[in-house]
Amino acid sequence: MKSFFQFLNEAQSQASMQASKLNLKSDGHGGWLDTRGKFVATTEDGKLKFVDKKKAKGQEETKAQPRAQAKPEEKEKKAKAPETAPKKSSGEDEEGDASGETTETLTIAFGRFNPPTVGHGKLLAAAQKAAQGEDMKIYPSRSQDAKKNPLDPDMKVSFMKKMFPDYAENIVNDDEMKSIFNVLTMADEGGYRNVNIIVGSDRQAEFENLATKYNGDLYNFENIRVISAGVRDADAEGVEGMSASKMRKAVVDDDFKAFRSGTPKELDDGDTQALFDAVRAGMKFKKKKEVAEMWEIAPKCDPKGLRNQYVGGLIYRIGDIVESLHTGLVGKIIRRGTNHLICVTEEDYMFKSWIRDVMEYTEKKMERRMRDKKHPNYLVGTGGYRKNVQAMVPGSGKIKNFNIEEFINKYKIKKS
Repeated sequence: MKSFFQFLNEAQSQASMQASKLNLKSDGHGGWLDTRGKFVATTEDGKLKFVDKKKAKGQEETKAQPRAQAKPEEKEKKAKAPETAPKKSSGEDEEGDASGETTETLTIAFGRFNPPTVGHGKLLAAAQKAAQGEDMKIYPSRSQDAKKNPLDPDMKVSFMKKMFPDYAENIVNDDEMKSIFNVLTMADEGGYRNVNIIVGSDRQAEFENLATKYNGDLYNFENIRVISAGVRDADAEGVEGMSASKMRKAVVDDDFKAFRSGTPKELDDGDTQALFDAVRAGMKFKKKKEVAEMWEIAPKCDPKGLRNQYVGGLIYRIGDIVESLHTGLVGKIIRRGTNHLICVTEEDYMFKSWIRDVMEYTEKKMERRMRDKKHPNYLVGTGGYRKNVQAMVPGSGKIKNFNIEEFINKYKIKKS
């Protein structure tokens, strides 16, 4: 039988864990201070919420009205967005909806954004253009690991909203949206008849094949359009050549200048440093010699190293479980190609992926209560483990969103 204090420790808030990763200290009143003693974040709904520096002149001022002034501005930007979106001309049928049924179309951007870069701004702009003022949603993936996905979803979303304020209202932070299939199924259940999926040019064919292959099976749409956000050139300078791989490499090299060049002007130097530190903390190293091999962290920056590992049979063997970094699909490898893998999900859906675009799947990312059909998820630190622990507490099912204060009060009431 677990003691009450064990339950309290297991129910540690996400805010505390995020703050620990960033070396933030609590002020004892729900606020968080950086190493210089500056007030940088608050705790909201058990999660870490970074404050706008313009509103953080004083701790009390920020606590009193952390959101009241920000919301109207964000809503105003959202309201004005359709006006800035390009209007469809009579000869434009490639980017616009020729059927005129734009009210029944959802435009989707699904990606890792780990970390978010200035290049992602181009992707979001392309999504806004395709949406033509109609519904648009941006889904950051839920993957997290120390090599290719150092930022956890909540922290990633927080930085994205700072970097791309014009799209803040469109960014969706939903634990259930783990793969492109989850997103498309949700859109179908939401009543949308058409979807636009915005991706980089190097991923267009992959998404077209996957999304259309299961239309009529997992979901039903009249039209599925996969639209390229533009050509990606890894060797190019500026926005076209920027990638999350280069950003992670800059952190490994301790090159803040290179990292700064990959962030938009909307993010000031202080926030960029915070992002740099967050990526470093997520990669779990303090010195360069402690870092994993470059092919593991940024495979696009070391294709030869990745290739040598693959050809030598050291990684991605038949039967291994991998996750697609682009689509979020998880499956078992059933075939190894020259430079690609054929995988099958638990639901028997097949997908293909280049070896540079997958990662070894571990159960530590699991939010489900069950590891598989027979075994509960008791891996400490996972969302599934927290849900299982919570379920052991009598009456805890009535607590919709687990909150430590609510948990304590409930316990006191029962004792009295």
